[in-house]
Amino acid sequence: MADNNTGNNYPQDGKSVGFAAELNNEKVPDTLPGVVPTTAEGYSIYSNLKDGKASVEHQIEINVVDLFDVQSNKEISLEEVMDGLRYVMEYRIKGGRFPSLDYDIMKRLADGLLMNMGNTEKKRFRQNLTEEANVAFQLFGEFLLEVQEFRQAVGEKPVSDLRHSLKLDVRCGPVSTEQEQQSAVALIALLTNTYPQFSDWKELVKSDGQADVQKCMMEYADLMKAEKMPDMGGVILAPEALCFDRRIKRCLKMYRTSLETGLPSVAIPALQEHYGKNMLPQPPKTSALKMVWTQLTDFMILLLLAVAVLMAATKDFIPMAVLLIVVVLNTVIGFTQEYKAGKALDALTKLSVPKAQVQRDGTTSMINSEELVPGDIVILEEGESVPADLRLAEVSQLEIIESILTGESVAVSKDPKEIKTLTRKLPLGDCKGNAFMSTVVAKGRGKGIVVRTGRLTEMGKISVAISGHSKALTPVQRKLANLGKLLVAFAIVLCAVMAGIMIGYKHPTGESLKVALSLAVSVIPEGLVAVVTVTMALGVRRMAARKAIVRTLPAVETLGSVTFICSDKTGTLTEGKMGAAELWTSDGSAYGFTESTSLDPNRGDVTLKANPGEAPQMLGKTLEQVPAQMLISLMVSSLCNNSSVVMKKKDEDTTAVDVPPLTEVDASQTPGAAEWKGIGDPTEVALVVAAQKAGFPKSYFHDMGYSRIYEQAFDSERKVMSVVYKAPLETGDHFEFVLAKGAPEEILNRCVGDQDLTQPVTEEFYDRVSDASGRMADNGLRVLGLAFKKIPQGYSEAELVFLGLIGLIDPAREGVQESVRICKEAGITVVMITGDHIKTASAIAKELGILEEGGRAIKGEELDLLSEQAIAELKPFPNVFARVSPDNKLKLVTALQSRGESVAMTGDGVNDAPAIKAANVGVAMGIAGTDITKQAADIVLANDNFNTIVEAVEEGRRVFDNILKFIVYLLSCNCAEIFLFLLCSIVDVDLPFTVTMILWANIIADVPPAMALGVEPAEPGLMSRYPRSPKRGIITIASFSVILFQSMSMMLLTFGVYMWADKSTEEKLEYAHSEAFAFLTTLQLLQGFLSRTMRASVFRLNFFGNRWMLISVGVSFVLMLIGIYAPKFNHILDLVPVHGLTWAKIVVGCVILVVLSELEKLLLRRTGVTL
Repeated sequence: MADNNTGNNYPQDGKSVGFAAELNNEKVPDTLPGVVPTTAEGYSIYSNLKDGKASVEHQIEINVVDLFDVQSNKEISLEEVMDGLRYVMEYRIKGGRFPSLDYDIMKRLADGLLMNMGNTEKKRFRQNLTEEANVAFQLFGEFLLEVQEFRQAVGEKPVSDLRHSLKLDVRCGPVSTEQEQQSAVALIALLTNTYPQFSDWKELVKSDGQADVQKCMMEYADLMKAEKMPDMGGVILAPEALCFDRRIKRCLKMYRTSLETGLPSVAIPALQEHYGKNMLPQPPKTSALKMVWTQLTDFMILLLLAVAVLMAATKDFIPMAVLLIVVVLNTVIGFTQEYKAGKALDALTKLSVPKAQVQRDGTTSMINSEELVPGDIVILEEGESVPADLRLAEVSQLEIIESILTGESVAVSKDPKEIKTLTRKLPLGDCKGNAFMSTVVAKGRGKGIVVRTGRLTEMGKISVAISGHSKALTPVQRKLANLGKLLVAFAIVLCAVMAGIMIGYKHPTGESLKVALSLAVSVIPEGLVAVVTVTMALGVRRMAARKAIVRTLPAVETLGSVTFICSDKTGTLTEGKMGAAELWTSDGSAYGFTESTSLDPNRGDVTLKANPGEAPQMLGKTLEQVPAQMLISLMVSSLCNNSSVVMKKKDEDTTAVDVPPLTEVDASQTPGAAEWKGIGDPTEVALVVAAQKAGFPKSYFHDMGYSRIYEQAFDSERKVMSVVYKAPLETGDHFEFVLAKGAPEEILNRCVGDQDLTQPVTEEFYDRVSDASGRMADNGLRVLGLAFKKIPQGYSEAELVFLGLIGLIDPAREGVQESVRICKEAGITVVMITGDHIKTASAIAKELGILEEGGRAIKGEELDLLSEQAIAELKPFPNVFARVSPDNKLKLVTALQSRGESVAMTGDGVNDAPAIKAANVGVAMGIAGTDITKQAADIVLANDNFNTIVEAVEEGRRVFDNILKFIVYLLSCNCAEIFLFLLCSIVDVDLPFTVTMILWANIIADVPPAMALGVEPAEPGLMSRYPRSPKRGIITIASFSVILFQSMSMMLLTFGVYMWADKSTEEKLEYAHSEAFAFLTTLQLLQGFLSRTMRASVFRLNFFGNRWMLISVGVSFVLMLIGIYAPKFNHILDLVPVHGLTWAKIVVGCVILVVLSELEKLLLRRTGVTL
């Protein structure tokens, strides 16, 4: 019996029936080293399944489709395709089993093989053919030998096409392997002997490679007569695939296993040798030293170190020490961020399932899951995790929670039936006959065949994606690096020009070089990195207060420039809880539910929906106030149900350990309610809540003496659940009735009429119910039919009375619609990504304003057919992606990035981690998110709310605005000093500052006001602007013009004061230096205050809106006064006290600077120029 069912060979009458005997003594394929193909017990690890012609053609066609997609679709592995084709050839076609197959399939197969047999890879500075290319070449020869239609298709090819694709010159070249040479000679023999048009082998080879080919033909002359392809060697076993399109019996034969006995233990070593361990790939780990080195070799850090060296060379040790402190702080922060990011890879190791219940040698045992191999029979029980990817063979009410992969929290009902398709890839939510590694059994039990292990499982592919995808530099990191390079180039040019001018005027060479070097150092805003870091850190604190926890500092600024927000639907855009939205009864009445997702039975009511323009009527909660049809419908919702709502009561005397037990409650049990929780399937919980809000919980009926006596559980075949209840009569007797719920069409097909049988199920009635069901489904509701009957005898689900329809939905979160509107105003496109059905997703998207008139929604299976480039070019770009897989999300992110978009991707499941890591800003859910997703993300939402993302975007824009403000401020101040020195050098007057004065001015006037600009409040209209292009630099033509105008204004005013001053004696020259220093430094501090806004008038700002600016300007001004007036200290700085006339000049200069600043901002506002 076992042999008939599974294809195994077990001892019969003391004799061993082996694989070779089964195939009429055909050649057994090469085996693993040291492993015999047939064991002493008669078991063979090799398949002997005999398929029909249609099945073989179907398998080939699936692989042919992938052959043409493999180069444009990164989700398809050419290795997997070649393994599949090789398996079909070895076990389905070879030996003359199918000499004739469909011509069209064979023609496309020939094209696909020719297209992929020339792939090369670089090894030791040489381009060698890949292993997959060699397999394609071998298969080309084998199909040529075996299939007539393939020979016909090849015969129609031009000789030039074959010459280009076969690459016979390369296969016979000096670096080719013996196997490649033998295969090339064998194929030449086949082509020249089979086709007259190819009889001259030289036409198949490039002229410069003919000598090598002729040499190989002479060396392997025996192959010219053999008319066969040389054996490639290696083991050919069933490829690892989901097999959702294969019947269970065929799967068992493919993997040489049995549902009753499983694999024999003697076969396990050979299978493990071939398939490998069932372990997720170990992520690469970066050493701590390498992380530190990476931080220290960042361009801006190298720049700061170079400036520190120059400071040391000029013996300015205090500024040098400040710079080194900045370097250390940035290195520590960067190292910490990279170390945390590495935790995402470490979290992968926690995803594997440690133990598996497996059937081997006819017995059931628990083994380490890493020992599983394809063909093992795994038994699944409720609450267990799935240890590998399985093809389910037997299920009993099996439901599996796949939220870790799909993001959808509703358990998926499983069905082992095969799914016919022409692709090896289906959305995970549609793979009803499979169970995936690390998902959890919510209900029932099952038995499945292991079909994929380790890195080839869905979880393994996610692991590879996370490990292999490096995080790109954020926009601000790239822009600061480019700015740093620009400043270095400017500093070098400035140094050379300054030194040349001074030496040209016969100034001492040493002094000229020192001044030029000091001036070049002042070009570099040494406080820039520190100010950027502090500004972002403060942004992190503000975002944390808004429930957005930032894990990587640059993500703060990056959020401000996002152009696309790709958001999960469930739990982010919606509440993540099912609730009853509408009850439609067969008499045409429609009822609504308020606060339908609140589990508190005392919150919310039932309303009778009115005509358009009329207010809905609130219904009471007593038997007399409720329509009969509605009451019985809600009785079905409540009693035909295995879920419940529970609460935990507050008790002031209860400790954290001594918690009262959970008890089911109804609407009357409200005092002291602390926490409500739904127990069971979310859909059934929503039905229980709906009945409770109407005032009729389960306890209401139980108190009346109703008791359940029978249940027929829901299954995917019937799509109906029914229960039988017994109710007492006043006579002391009782009556029984059936309550049923399920798919509307299945319920309706079992009904004979509506309540009291006043209206039979006619075509008109059927259409009326169908229209109501369709309307509710179009609104995104999950619709269930409700029915009942009194039982004269028997418990069948037939001759029911139709009651109505109840529609459930996961409603949109409060405030999300407004947030979507804000995003549109801000130029940000919101995209909904979900594993849910496209109708439900589109309905929610329309309600939220994501999907507008003329918008587009597509399914994941359509996305599978498109390359990244094709996705990027979609017009209009879809706003809704439904039934998506993890690969779809990653493809979507990379496609958008390829067209220059900055993408924020949200997610909660492990399936989202690769896309989150690849996105410019990865956003994980704090409540529903898995650890690995949080570790891979840049930002974690503590409240799982889309509105928080929009608030974080606003904060990101504020951060970038402030970064731009202090960069413009710093460069304006530094350039003012530079231009002043250059102008004085050109007119050959004494320089207005000494080197010490320059450094002191930079210390007191640069960093404090710049730090204060970092906490400047957001300007009005921040979210009315379009996003800043990620390709746009920090310094644009407009911002450069502003810097030039501000620096020239301060420079010319200072130059005028300096030239006006009397410099006739040494003492007067010292005073002129001090006056110029006080004048320019004060102007710089004033410019810091004026920089609080880039476009708006400073007089429109709240003077005390940024108290840190007042403090920093005040502190810097006091430090300037100390430098001027403090005895001895002013001597160190080469300064002398200045008098009242100087301060009068300073006041006038400040007034002029304010006027010039206001004129500049007015011009920016009038022209609409964007900085």
